[in-house]
Amino acid sequence: MFARKIVVEYDDHGDRVACPLKWLDSFSMRNFTNAGVFDDTIPISDGRMEIGTKVPLAQLREAMEDWFRRKNYLPRASKLILEETD
Repeated sequence: MFARKIVVEYDDHGDRVACPLKWLDSFSMRNFTNAGVFDDTIPISDGRMEIGTKVPLAQLREAMEDWFRRKNYLPRASKLILEETD
């Protein structure tokens, strides 16, 4: 089910920083009940998640960025970066 591995980082004044596991957990737990498209996501560690094959990466990034901003985790000027890995 969680066939894809992704790195989740954010830009902090030119440096790429791994999103803390706390942020990823917060997003994933919220979406298990409120957004079915993201049910197939599981945080693994800081900056690492596994996701299902049907999870749209661009939509996931937008939703995570929105959630992190609403929780005041992600600074306004920062951008979220999601990349698939092997």
